[in-house]
Amino acid sequence: MTLKLDLIGKELDPLKHSYDWQDCVLYALGVGAKNEELDYLFEMNGPKVLPTFAVVPSFTALAYVAGRVGANLMQVLHGEQKIILHRPIPAKGEFSTVGKVTGIYDKIKGAVVVVEAKTYDENKKPVFDNVFSIFVRGSGDFGGDRGPEALKAEPPEGKEPDFVMEETTSLEQHLLYRLSGDYNPLHASPQVAKMSGFDRPILHGLCTYGHAGRAILKHACNNDVTKFKSFSARFAGVVFPGDTLITMGWKTNDNNYIIRVKTQDGRTVISNSIAEVA
Repeated sequence: MTLKLDLIGKELDPLKHSYDWQDCVLYALGVGAKNEELDYLFEMNGPKVLPTFAVVPSFTALAYVAGRVGANLMQVLHGEQKIILHRPIPAKGEFSTVGKVTGIYDKIKGAVVVVEAKTYDENKKPVFDNVFSIFVRGSGDFGGDRGPEALKAEPPEGKEPDFVMEETTSLEQHLLYRLSGDYNPLHASPQVAKMSGFDRPILHGLCTYGHAGRAILKHACNNDVTKFKSFSARFAGVVFPGDTLITMGWKTNDNNYIIRVKTQDGRTVISNSIAEVA
């Protein structure tokens, strides 16, 4: 599979995304929000919008850009994700997202495609940015640049985390999360999952990312969405619906947090992650 390297650096046409409070609540439920997080689940309370909802309006841009560069979506794995919040996300709106391929790197067994997506409101004011990194299996060995070194953010050796949040995902978590716009059948169809090498459908990486985001919001931001500035993460392993997610955060000297997420059996599924808070 040959990727279209000539798209590097080119901005693509803006993509529109309209949403309302029901979409915000559906997303919150999809990433595990509980009854005690009613501010994110009840319209009479706003509702408030989880910062990681930023991945939803821009996800179409990721899929669109991936298609434009020639990637087979069945061969795509989500590698890294970063959101940058310019202000709290409103509970309804119409956004425009401009996507751009900032790099395509040769990893021999595949290629890494880095997509930057900037999202604006109706008044063309920035709301948030996303940086997606996807790994396209079978598209490497084209003689290209190997790319920059991956983000490294390791917890301090021997130091206990400053917070730990443990949650068990439901057996239907993948089916609920996909209603926020990621309809890849890998996350719903047992047959497609087996074709991809898994014995059953796997949880979306962005669903795990949302669980971690809720932990950061609660423990590092005291549930104040204005304090949540950015969250970069590397997807390091597979999560199955029903797994328990253990999100740990270590406060750094600059008041940010190194984040790691493990499952109940000790597998690391999010690593080399940094949350920037105010």
